[in-house]
Amino acid sequence: MTVFIALLRGINVGGKNIIKMNELKQMFEAMELCEVQTYIQSGNVLFKSNEESETLLKKIEHEIEKTFGFTVTVILRTAKELEQIISNCPFTEEEILEAEASSEAESLYICLLTHIPMQEKIQHLDKYKNESEDYKIIGREVFLLFHQSIRNSKLATNLTKLEVPSTVRNWKTINKLAALAKAKVI
Repeated sequence: MTVFIALLRGINVGGKNIIKMNELKQMFEAMELCEVQTYIQSGNVLFKSNEESETLLKKIEHEIEKTFGFTVTVILRTAKELEQIISNCPFTEEEILEAEASSEAESLYICLLTHIPMQEKIQHLDKYKNESEDYKIIGREVFLLFHQSIRNSKLATNLTKLEVPSTVRNWKTINKLAALAKAKVI
């Protein structure tokens, strides 16, 4: 069986699209997915399945709408893909530490995309790159490095210009999810 991580976009933020994690877990279990585990309230679900990614994705999004009454974009990655994301980080440890020193919040984030963006859309982001905000795209991931908070970031705000459904997680969450997923592989 493959270990998958479902990352839900835009739930439990600002009092909108509220989903309790125990209810989400029950929904995944009712779908007969194995070893279901949630992690923090932002909508991260680890599970095992023999189904293909695309089939699972459609089933999960459909079931969320049916169960909770609203649509949610779901990004799906395997345990192996999460490990690859971590090993592909294009920013050096020095760059990350420098950004963390100048920020009062998290500095490194990953924007997980449903598919690779078109090159002309990527170019729209270049004008938001500067000494305090940087990004690099590798495959279906946008690595974001902030020297100040992501909250007021023009780069983060303009990720929608990629015109690809996505969700963002901080580096600590990605690493924790990878560790939890690795434990399920064994």
